[in-house]
Amino acid sequence: MKVKRFFAKSMAEALKQVSEQMGPDAVILSNRRVDGGVEIVCALDYDENMARQSLGEQASEATNSALLAEMQAERHRRLEDELGRSRSRIREVRESRAERNQGYSKASYADLHESVSDGFDEPVSSSVSGQTDYSDELARMRAEISSLRDLMGGQRSAPEKTGVSAVQQRLAERLQEFGLGPDLAGSLSRRHKSGKLDDGWKQSLRMLATGVRTSRQEWLDEGGVYALVGPTGSGKTTTIGKLAARYVLKYGADSLALVTTDRYRVAAHEQLFVFGRILNVPVRVVDESNTLDDILDELSDRHLVLVDTAGLTSSDKGYQEQLSELARSHHNVRTHLVVSATSQPRIMKSVWHCYKMANLTGCVMTKIDEALTLGESLGFVMETGLPVAYYTDGQKIPGDLHHAEAVPLVRLAVERLKTLQQQAASEKVAGTERPREMA
Repeated sequence: MKVKRFFAKSMAEALKQVSEQMGPDAVILSNRRVDGGVEIVCALDYDENMARQSLGEQASEATNSALLAEMQAERHRRLEDELGRSRSRIREVRESRAERNQGYSKASYADLHESVSDGFDEPVSSSVSGQTDYSDELARMRAEISSLRDLMGGQRSAPEKTGVSAVQQRLAERLQEFGLGPDLAGSLSRRHKSGKLDDGWKQSLRMLATGVRTSRQEWLDEGGVYALVGPTGSGKTTTIGKLAARYVLKYGADSLALVTTDRYRVAAHEQLFVFGRILNVPVRVVDESNTLDDILDELSDRHLVLVDTAGLTSSDKGYQEQLSELARSHHNVRTHLVVSATSQPRIMKSVWHCYKMANLTGCVMTKIDEALTLGESLGFVMETGLPVAYYTDGQKIPGDLHHAEAVPLVRLAVERLKTLQQQAASEKVAGTERPREMA
């Protein structure tokens, strides 16, 4: 795993450096504003298990992937700063020794003779001692830099596994049946030190409800500019249609506008234009003649602006351009990731890494009604730390759109698990009854 830190005056310049030096596969661990610009910490071949091993006991504090990535980035900053300080100390020692040698070369023979004749043994011993101190200091610093390099390279033994009780093991299995990943399920189960399985199950659900963040206010009431990003087929345009329809029913069409940045696919705007005509809402297209900021400047009098985007992957031509356009906008564009609840956890995380550089401020979960279990979705938002703004559970516009709240979401996930278990039990009973009927 290769980790590197970038500094630039703007986010666009920093992203350009990342693209040029690390390529499209780089994963952004953290980004923040610093004096004079922005700082981005990126990694190649990023692996969460490797990151946890390198962090050791500190990794237990990372309850989600976002915190783990930030801790890895902070560790890299600390080690890199320490490495810089060690190099500075070595440079100072070398410069000091060079100045001393230069002073001796410029001194007259008489001065040297006088210093030696005053006490031969003492000057020689002090000189040897000084050289020894310098050598020891340099050797110590070199060893320190070597150890820092090893740490930055992730060359650290894996932490020893702690014992897991039978109740904790069963609880972890139930949490995985719920849909959580092995790491998160294990982390939650290990916090149940003692007691019954049901007590641990309730405790884990409470912790999950606490860990799932949601948006407090609705976009329709708060207003602003909101952009939806995500892969093709995740439900971005349909979700925008639901939001727009609900807004028009509540506030009317005069203070709403729709924008699309999808200029990469043929007939990509048709569905959004259909919504615009039905709702009598203007639809603007970002293209070569009209930048996103130009359009948002013109729509500054609108209470709510919803921005649809192209579902591009990192290998597509316009991927970098579209995300940079959102990230460098001088408007307060609150970008939300749209993730389908039917996606596999690995795909969810891959999508998150793909769109993370757009400065995501939250997410929207779609297709809740089509998912067998919802633990995967809840685990994803808990690990990434993305607040859930809305979730959708059908195609009805605007009916199947709901403002997200943590406790109802966890309760819905529990009900979905019970339904799945009941279906499995019914199928098992039916399977045992068929042979009897045949007999």
